[in-house]
Amino acid sequence: MQKNFTDQLGREITINFPPKRIISVVPSQTELLFDLGLDQEIIGLTKFCIHPIDKFATRTKVGGTKKLNIDLIKDLKPDLIIGNKEENNQVDIEELATYFPVWMSDIFTLDDAMKTINEIGALVNREPEAGYLNHLISAGFNDLKTLALQNHINKKVAYLIWRKPYMVAGKNTFIDDILLLNGMTNVVESKRYPEITLGELRNTSCELILLSSEPYPFAEKHIEEIQAAVPNAKVILVDGEMFSWYGSRLVKAVQYFFEFQKQIISF
Repeated sequence: MQKNFTDQLGREITINFPPKRIISVVPSQTELLFDLGLDQEIIGLTKFCIHPIDKFATRTKVGGTKKLNIDLIKDLKPDLIIGNKEENNQVDIEELATYFPVWMSDIFTLDDAMKTINEIGALVNREPEAGYLNHLISAGFNDLKTLALQNHINKKVAYLIWRKPYMVAGKNTFIDDILLLNGMTNVVESKRYPEITLGELRNTSCELILLSSEPYPFAEKHIEEIQAAVPNAKVILVDGEMFSWYGSRLVKAVQYFFEFQKQIISF
């Protein structure tokens, strides 16, 4: 049967329900779909949709999140494409939407992420499974917020996502919300992902600089150069997937942040 849905950009789509040929073009949402039990339905994904790795290896790769292979997607004839406003290129999405139903998410907070999980669950006929994931996520992050308060975690932080030029996660981002939930205040007041110099960072009240593993792969060798330029802040590496993936990875993120909070208490 056919069923209508409205995505998070306010666009109405009509799909054959439940969908049987799904392409996901966002890594965190691809992982979510697999965790919802859609092994047979997912026919295509991007080269960055690496979790779970065994599923990634056996699916058709339709390009990268910012540069999709439109002709290949057309050949696959999906009955549903699932994307995200920030992750995907608007021109690609608009072209695909002329041929296929395209459902888009738009996420800035943990609450947005949980809403997305529920909405995707309804979209693919997996509402009970989505509800269970959200139960785990909600309980886990409520505990994390409580622990951050109990342990008086109140760190002023900067979260670096890129080098040459340095770029940070600012306000109005999912990463900023995850920082707040773990007792950390972002020193960057600009929205989205502004460029910043180490000199500018040195002039903030930053106590902790987090170097993300993605999209730029910060490593141990980068700690020394940044520490030398911003000597009053502690510089550490963090797992970018835990801070920025907003699907079922959030269940795994809860345990990560329990350990992370223990680590930063002493700083």
